[in-house]
Amino acid sequence: MHTTAPSHEENNYTGIPTAKILLWVAMASMVMLFAGLTSAYVVRKAEGNWVEFTLPKMFTLSTIVLIISSFTMHFALMYVKRNKLNMVKTAVLVTLGLGLAFVFMQFYAWTILVKNGIYFVGNPSGSFLYVLSGLHLVHLFGGIIAMIVIATKAILEKYTPQNYLGLQLGAIFWHFLDLLWVYLFLFVAFIA
Repeated sequence: MHTTAPSHEENNYTGIPTAKILLWVAMASMVMLFAGLTSAYVVRKAEGNWVEFTLPKMFTLSTIVLIISSFTMHFALMYVKRNKLNMVKTAVLVTLGLGLAFVFMQFYAWTILVKNGIYFVGNPSGSFLYVLSGLHLVHLFGGIIAMIVIATKAILEKYTPQNYLGLQLGAIFWHFLDLLWVYLFLFVAFIA
């Protein structure tokens, strides 16, 4: 009797691909990092010496761009399940483009902060904003690298309705990064 191995390594205990378990563990550690930073933000704000300032509108626009990118990534998954490979390519490339646009918009928002006298040092509220948005960008760079790999595989039509784990993992991570940014944005804009 001949059996075929699955196209991806599965955990013997759960039947869940090992890569997916590792992704969830990595995302949990990122949640802990940002939860700690936002807690520190609240504690530090209560100590005083806190300069209030208005967030540049570019942070709002970049948030909208990132939310749209989650929709395009969701469409990529829908299209691969329906075997619409050309649409997968388009959706992934648009997601990648929106992710890059987000990065440039964040850097532009930082230049607006500097023009308004909000620097990395000298103002704890500004320092926290740079750290939170900067650490998110570091994680987003990982997402962009993954998206480049996914886009390359999509262009080469490596994904099929039966084999799209890489696309699925990329989508999970991309949605996570989007939700993380929305949390950070809302926290800094309204809660803190």
